[in-house]
Amino acid sequence: MAKIREMNMTEGPLTKQLVSFAVPLILTGIIQLLFNTADQIVVGKFASDQSLAAVGSTGSLTNLLVNLFIGISSGAGAVAARHFAAHNDEYVSNLVHTAVLVSLISGFSLALVGWFFSKPLLEMMGSPEDTIDLATLYMRIYFLGMPANMLYNFGASILRAVGDTKRPLYFITASGAVNVALNLILVIVFRLDVAGVAIATVVSQVISATLVTMSLIKADGCYHLDLKRLRIHKKELTDSLKLGVPAGIQSSLFAISNVIIQSSVNYFGSIVMAGNAAAASIEGFIYVAMNSFYHTCLNFTSQNYGAGNRKRMHQVIIRCAILGCAVGLAMGLFSVLFDVPLLSVFTKTGDPIPYGIVRITVFGLTYWLCGLQEVITGFLRGLGRSVVPMINSITFVCVMRIVWVRLVFDPMKLTDTPENALRMLYFSYAISWILVAAANLIYYRFFVSKKISAQLEGK
Repeated sequence: MAKIREMNMTEGPLTKQLVSFAVPLILTGIIQLLFNTADQIVVGKFASDQSLAAVGSTGSLTNLLVNLFIGISSGAGAVAARHFAAHNDEYVSNLVHTAVLVSLISGFSLALVGWFFSKPLLEMMGSPEDTIDLATLYMRIYFLGMPANMLYNFGASILRAVGDTKRPLYFITASGAVNVALNLILVIVFRLDVAGVAIATVVSQVISATLVTMSLIKADGCYHLDLKRLRIHKKELTDSLKLGVPAGIQSSLFAISNVIIQSSVNYFGSIVMAGNAAAASIEGFIYVAMNSFYHTCLNFTSQNYGAGNRKRMHQVIIRCAILGCAVGLAMGLFSVLFDVPLLSVFTKTGDPIPYGIVRITVFGLTYWLCGLQEVITGFLRGLGRSVVPMINSITFVCVMRIVWVRLVFDPMKLTDTPENALRMLYFSYAISWILVAAANLIYYRFFVSKKISAQLEGK
């Protein structure tokens, strides 16, 4: 059997290890994001702005349906990291087999939900008549790939838990190349429009899921996967759900607020939607880079918590915060400086560009705050604390953004220019990031820190 590249996160040069762990994660996230971005570029360039708007407008709704299970996968990974560091081999083995089976069950469930409820949900979002049929077709085909999508995400979480972030990068690179090639063939040659890019995405997801599964099957050690031993182990599932469900609910509620934001953007029509979609795709690359430090902090904190290394845990959050914010600020400034060339990649008419610039300017200058919030949240989840960060996010992201739309944006959309109204809409994100980061730090300082110290000292 092949040995997966493990990393002992509890000792050694910390900054070097953090970067070594995070860089493959960043590259993996960027390539994974290219799936959807390639879809948008191809349809925007070789189909129409309506097709671009249709594909771009599905992102928030897709996240709403998928994020709960993505959260459970990250919870499973964090629990696996903690027990891996504590050398609880039987527990880790049971968790691996539970996670893989849960991924398949959740994937098939999502496929059914996406197929039957895509159009009603898009109608609830107020999707314009010139995009809703295209968006529905894209979503229905896209959700057929959910079993593979879930299998990859759960499998990759297990690999990250033991320190292997390079192998998922290789898998995503291979499947991403197939995705881009199929996009061009199916849209340009066969003229399948949004259906073509959706089919290409599904095929690429099947490839990445197959590769990550084979990697676990061929691995030795406690994270080896034996398909004959797939079953639900109650304790391992319960532990994963305790940590992952609040994280998943938080992500899904984030998506609800983003659905409301998207519905607000939809008010201005397909051209503004296309500009928003293009800008969101660009800033998505900034997010996945910063989110990689969330996963880095989560896994390093989990392993050091399992090993009882309190001092190193604090070093982890400080260095992850610095690295994540620095990456977010650098990439944000780059997007602002090169906003027009970047947006031009997505459209052949140029009409959506002014509206994309509005979003890029606001997010490019403030997105590093999201990175700070993500790292702090990852630290708390690495300590097994997931419920309070969820409550803080519900309060200061979901509720706050909804109130902002009703009290600030809705009056402006009727009385001001679309650009000014959109600018104020987007500012709600930065304010919510600051509030969540502050609330989570207060929670750790006054309610978690002493308990963790007492627990580790008692080991």
